[in-house]
Amino acid sequence: MSIAFVFPGQGAQTIGMGKALAEAYPAARAVFDEVDAALGEKLSDLIWEGEIETLTLTENAQPALMATSIAALRALETEGIGLDRVSHVAGHSLGEYSALAAAGTFSVADAARLLRTRGLAMQQAVPVGQGAMAAVLGLDYDTVTDVAAKAAEVEVCQVANENDPAQNVVSGDKAAVERACVLAKEAGAKRALMLPVSAPFHCALMAPAAEKMAEALDAVSMQTPSVPLVANVIAEAVSDPAEIKALLIKQVTGQVRWKTSVEWMAKNGVSEFWEIGAGKALSGMIRRIAKEAGTRAVGTPDDIKAALES
Repeated sequence: MSIAFVFPGQGAQTIGMGKALAEAYPAARAVFDEVDAALGEKLSDLIWEGEIETLTLTENAQPALMATSIAALRALETEGIGLDRVSHVAGHSLGEYSALAAAGTFSVADAARLLRTRGLAMQQAVPVGQGAMAAVLGLDYDTVTDVAAKAAEVEVCQVANENDPAQNVVSGDKAAVERACVLAKEAGAKRALMLPVSAPFHCALMAPAAEKMAEALDAVSMQTPSVPLVANVIAEAVSDPAEIKALLIKQVTGQVRWKTSVEWMAKNGVSEFWEIGAGKALSGMIRRIAKEAGTRAVGTPDDIKAALES
């Protein structure tokens, strides 16, 4: 049996995530302390006792979700389950940074600072209200790609996330994304709904953010990951730090090819996927992609106890 550790992206955040882990495991608490110190603020207070609207701000959600994922990993490691059992790591969008911190490519402190920069850069790349994203349910990737191309006209409309066989997300100029919703329904989509996001992530409009991330990544030390990363934009395994850096920059404007990434891992021997951190969204996607694979969500002390007993 081959295991992959996978790490969630934005949207998984909840108030209180990781608190029980921090109370039960000193190693998990130390992760939140390290992130607080790296950012020069008590992000942990916001995560555990703040307002969800503030936590959901991109510059807060991204480092907060990474901190929760690494705290869960440290708790697992305390119980003797570490990356020595894992063949690959992967993450959904910002979760790629969590995966790389888990595998030792970045320090936790550097990952927190990079994600704060990434969140701010992505938010500032497009004026509020100018961009949008929409989820299209019930159509395959090729059909949604055609819909986005037709909707774009002279604006930007691209497939941002290839999540699972029947869930894709489009991103771009607001008017173009609205046109895509209409066209998707005409093409037979079960649903096409605008998402409550503050910016059009993973499309060409994010080019200014990609430039800022190139500068930020140049300023940090990157090591070879202890296990290969299955990268979002190519849906294949990589280990070379220079290649990883280039792919992280491309990821800002490029697609999150989650479906293809999971398919690649399943074809290369992964039979079990452990979702490390907040929520269970990736586990649901994986069950729809690789139906023979096992899934496990690890975000609480009870989840860790269940993993130990399995």
